[in-house]
Order: sequence, then structure tokens, then C-alpha cells
Amino acid sequence: MGNQLGLAWLVTHWLPQPSRAVRGGRQLLQLSYPLTGWLWASRIMDGETNGSAASGDQLLAPEAAEAVGAGEMVITEGKARIIFPGRNEVFYNPVQEFNRDLTCAVITEFARLWLSAKGIRAIVPGEKHAGKMVVDLSEGDMEMVQEGVEQTAAPGEVCQGGLRVLEGLAASGLRSIRFAQEVPGLHAVIANDFSARAVELMGRNVQLNGVGHLVTPSQADARMVMYQSKAEKKPFDVIDLDPYGSPAIFLDAAVQALSEGGLLCVTCTDMAVMAGNSGETCYSKYGAMSLKGKFCHEMALRILLHSLDLRANCYQRYVVPLLAISVDFYIRVFVRIFTGQAKVKASASKQALVYHCVGCGTHHLQRLGKVTSHGSNFKYSPASGPPVGTLCEHCQQRHQLGGPIWAEPLHDMAFVERVLGALETNPRRFRTQDRIQGILSMVTEELSEVPLYYTLDHLSSTIHCNTPSLLQFRSALLHAGYQVSLSHACKNTIKTDAPATVIWDIMRCWEKLHPVKRERLSETSPAARILAVEPTLKASFTVREDANPKSRRRGLKRFQENPEANWGPKARAKAQGGISLALQEKSRQHQGKRKEREESARATLGSFPSKRFKQGTCSFGDQCCYSRTPEESSAPGPQPETPALDSQPDCSSLEDPGQPSTPGQPDAPMPELDSPSPLAP
Repeated sequence: MGNQLGLAWLVTHWLPQPSRAVRGGRQLLQLSYPLTGWLWASRIMDGETNGSAASGDQLLAPEAAEAVGAGEMVITEGKARIIFPGRNEVFYNPVQEFNRDLTCAVITEFARLWLSAKGIRAIVPGEKHAGKMVVDLSEGDMEMVQEGVEQTAAPGEVCQGGLRVLEGLAASGLRSIRFAQEVPGLHAVIANDFSARAVELMGRNVQLNGVGHLVTPSQADARMVMYQSKAEKKPFDVIDLDPYGSPAIFLDAAVQALSEGGLLCVTCTDMAVMAGNSGETCYSKYGAMSLKGKFCHEMALRILLHSLDLRANCYQRYVVPLLAISVDFYIRVFVRIFTGQAKVKASASKQALVYHCVGCGTHHLQRLGKVTSHGSNFKYSPASGPPVGTLCEHCQQRHQLGGPIWAEPLHDMAFVERVLGALETNPRRFRTQDRIQGILSMVTEELSEVPLYYTLDHLSSTIHCNTPSLLQFRSALLHAGYQVSLSHACKNTIKTDAPATVIWDIMRCWEKLHPVKRERLSETSPAARILAVEPTLKASFTVREDANPKSRRRGLKRFQENPEANWGPKARAKAQGGISLALQEKSRQHQGKRKEREESARATLGSFPSKRFKQGTCSFGDQCCYSRTPEESSAPGPQPETPALDSQPDCSSLEDPGQPSTPGQPDAPMPELDSPSPLAP
């Protein structure tokens, strides 16, 4: 406290008024000290102190202070400090700090496994070493290495025989500088970017952090750098691709430029394409059709893994996923690339098509290939199918066909446990460490052999009943003898090995305890057809102790709140800097667009009388979006054209008052106007 008061006195009495800049929710102060000529570089005002790695208080020497030009600021993240221009000339998104922290943690454990085969022990400052036993995680069994290790590798040092790392799209070089300062066992880091302004800034940042012996800036097309490394037979051991948008154009070069068993880290931020909004675009980029279902975020991960494996197969290579996560507005995968003709033959059996019902949301998977063993030999043949009929067996609606997707496990649980164990021995290493531990803990609890998931709110909205608690539904599945887990990709998810018939039987039993008004349901709606069948399973909703997952009981930080205002994908960097007026106007117009749409629809429908209820009998009262005045008698003569009834949401079809159902959505069916009703006008 005394140090803080003394610092405050110095700032107010000896220093000039600071200039403040706000970037990504962080307040950056630039202060010049006239007595010593030092610069108070970057004070991160976020209310957190997380050790030396997370601290934003850094003093720069006078020569470093002179490197900061007008309109520039110094940003501190981890152990790295970067000069960043005030204008949008070079891309930087502070919300991606979680991505960079996680990448440093994953590459650190990969380096340990990589160097253990060479008798080198990787050391990270701050870790409490439990022992010197190291293992080599190769394809197949885990090989134990001798316990006595003499050579060590620490962050910031050049390791002979260490990892060669390429960051294909480095921008300011922040990620590469953090690798050099925080990841042990590196031999060289190539920080590449196509922008001359980015490479110039990168060189200044490398000099500012004193990592020129490890990090080499490069200005070139990332694809040409990777193709050239393959041609020169100098492959990279780690390749990190974090582009603005889709990484599809870089994947072919990446799978060729990696050494045997190398690590490929890929980020995708084009989630609108991968989550089902543009299935045809997804196919052109990744070779798979995306679907707009509740499981879209996990499906996006599996589409990316399918695309990586497909490209690797062209060169007799295949992928082994270590970790694949969906967070915030992007997905991130870590895979190893191996070579083997026999394993490539089995790749078809690892891919699957997805049949998704548009009515009730039930999904089924159809593998593309089949592998049968005959002693020590294997036979590869096409799979037989399809697993569904023309219409859904539960609601008689049609199916959509998506994929192919990766149908094998998303994670290597042994590797994830290693990363978690390393974080527990060094609890103050990263600023976002709490969230990393929460998400990785959820990953270890997921059912690895079960692709995709359901969500409780969608199951309940399909049959128009209130939603059971997460513990109640999980307990019902456990009582029935099935496995169940959550998913890190979405809240209130149900990932289970139970068939769809069991899931809907449980929902039917729940509806009997909390009945819906079936007279309001259309006979052709998914809800009416599902509830018309009597359940064959007697579900028990008594809460079991094992229904609450460990990560939930411990209160780990699994799903964060919005980290800052207007967070998400930032605008693309421009050579001249700044954000175009057209983009600013577009962003302004999109604010509150759903609310404006509802108000517009309410104003339009307010001129029409209800076709379902007589005046005074509507149960929605003032929340009804239709006219509340009696309809005047019409005069003879031509009448204005009345909008089609099937395009107007009737208040009788609204399960939630005041929220008009969207036309064409299967979970909010329109009532049949020809059906008799005592309240029909």
C-alpha cells in the first residue's frame, strides 16, 4: 500500500498529465519522467495482478523509450511488450489473449514431449517440479525415457535441437515474441507477414524485447514460406496459423511443411460460414456442408478437422488431434501430422455424414467407410446406410444432409491432462489461466466417443414445455443406464450415448409431469407428433450426486461473460490505418436490429384484427400484437388485398407472450386455421 501511495504522489507531483488511450477495455498510460528520462510504458488497468507474467508495470530504458513514436503506445501481454500504432494499420485484438495464452501452454507441453526423446528437459520459471520423469508422446505407445536428464532448455534461450516455429500471419509479432520469452526449447521462430508495415513494426518489437537471437521477421506470402521449407527439406516443427477470417488457403501448404509428428495450430474466425449460414461457402473452403443446428459450434470443429485430414491424405499423411475448442467467436485446433499409408487408408472410416431433422433437431451420423479386421490384416470397404428413413421417425419431418465431418475424438485426453497438470504447478503463469483451467477441465469430462450434442432449451421448445433443470435431465439419463456429459462449446448441453428414442421418451415423461396445452398444438407439428406416442421408458428425475460434473461443483470459470464492450472480431487492418466510414455505419445500423425488427412487425400487425380470437377473449391482453379495436363493417366494393395468413404470426401460436414466432421455424408451428376452436371468430 505504501508503494502505491508513493507512486501516486510521484505521478501527481513530478510527472506531467498522462495521456490516456483505451484499447480493448485496457487503459494505457504514457508518462515521461523528466528526472531520469525513463518511460512508464504500459499500465494495464484491469483490476488484476497475476504475477510477473501478467503484470503491466514495465519500465523501459531511455533507448527503448525513444523507439515509441508519436501516436503509438506500448501494450504489455504476458512477458512481451509491443509498440502498437494508434491507427488500425496492424491487426491486434486484446480479446484473443486467451488464445495466445492457451497456445503458449500447449506448445510448452509439446516441447517437453518433443525434447524428451533427445534427452533434454524443458524448464519453465515458477513451476514446482514434481520429478524428472519425462515421456515421449508418439503415435502408439508412450515410451518412457531415462530419469536422469542433464541438458535443460529454458525460455528465452536458443536450444540446439529444439523446435523450429513458424507464425505465418504474425501482424505485430506479439505471439512470436511471447513464444520466445515464455516457451522453452525453441531453436528459431520465424514471424512472417505479407504487410510491409507489419514487418517493420515487428522488427521494432523484436528489438524492444531483446529476442532477436530467436525471432526473425519475414515479409512473404505465408504459403510460399511453407512450400519453400518443404522444397529445401527444412520443415517446421510448429506452425501457427491465426488469419483474419478463413485459414483454408494456407492448409495445403501447412500439412506439407511440418516435420514428422509436428504440431499445427489453426484458428478460424469465419464462424458464420462454419456454423451453417452459408453451407455452400463452407463446402468451397473446407469440403463439407455446414448445418444450422444447435450443435453448430462442435460441428465447425469437426469440419475443420475433416478438412485438415483430407488435405493431409493427399500426401499420405494424417492428423491426430490433441485439442480442439470453440470459444468466444472462433474455433482453435491443435493437431499433430504423421505419415503412414496404412493409417491413411483408415481415414474414410473416421469421417461421417450428418442427418439432421428440421423438425425436432434429432441427428444421426453415417460413416463414410468401414474397417474390419481379419487377424493382423484389415479390410477397408464402404459403409452401409443410411441410418434414417425418408422422414424423421419422431416428428415425420424431412432431414438435412451435412458434412462430411470428423467423427473421431476431438481431444487427446492424456495430453490435455498434461497441460492441466503443468498449469496447476505454475498457478500464476497466465492472466487468463482460470478460464484455461475451466475449459480444459470441461474437455476432460466430455464423452470423447460421442459426436455432437443436444441442448435442453431446444428439446423443451420443440414440445413447448418448460425446461427441466440440467441436473434433473442428466439424472434421468444416468438412471436409464446411459452416459452423459456437458460440452465446452455451449451451455446446457447434453452429450450422451443414449439413442434419440430414449431422449424423447424422457421428454415425454417430463411433459406428463408438466403438461402442455395440447389443444393449441397443430396436428402436424413436431410437438403433437412426438407427444402422441406413449413413452416406453419410465424416467426418474430424482437428482443423483454424480449428475453434477466436477468442474461445475468446483465453480470453475467455464463460460465467461462479455470481456468488454463491442468485443468480438475486430476490423481488418488497413495500410492507411483507421476504420472505413462504411464499416462504422454498418456497425451502427446493426445495433439493436432484432429489437427494431420486432417493433416494426408489431406496428405492422397492429392494423389487422386477430383471426384466432374474438375481441375480449385473447389471453395475451395488451401483449397481443394484433389490433385491439373492433373490426369495422366493410363497405361494398373492392377490398384491399389482405396479407397471407401463413405469413402472419397469430397470437394463438405464441408460446411466450410478446415474442412472435418466426415463419418457417419448425419449433414454432403455425396453427391450422381450418381446425375447429370454440374461440375462433
